[in-house]
Amino acid sequence: MPAKTAAPADAEAEAPKKKKLPLLLGGVVALVAVGAGAWFFVLAPGDAEAAAEPEPEPEKGEVVPLEPVSINLANGSYLRLGLALQQTVDAAEAVDGSEALDLAIKTFSGRTTEELAKPEVRDQLKEELLGEVEEAYPDEVMEIYFTEFVTQ
Repeated sequence: MPAKTAAPADAEAEAPKKKKLPLLLGGVVALVAVGAGAWFFVLAPGDAEAAAEPEPEPEKGEVVPLEPVSINLANGSYLRLGLALQQTVDAAEAVDGSEALDLAIKTFSGRTTEELAKPEVRDQLKEELLGEVEEAYPDEVMEIYFTEFVTQ
């Protein structure tokens, strides 16, 4: 008989838990709804405006040619690389290209001549280098040009 008396006590303990579950779920759903609404009305319009108004392309300024450098490649080969930096019109003065040359050396060192002979690889490396140069010279350099590209 003690088992029968324990069962109603368990049922009474379960009842408050069952009543709290819908309240808890309702609270979570309400919190998610408030968060989604806040995102939609506060953050989304700013993102839409930013996407609708593309940043204007900077105007071209002076082109600064840099001295060609020899870069060691794999298998004892080398690359003679000449660069020119296309500055923006907002650049105050001609940039010092030392950092751009250093970035070029890091980007092209250790590559094989076979790799660099492929136009798609060369274009990919140029884009990678351009990203690094634009980061190193913010609002000053907008493009790079190869003035020499000779492997041996």
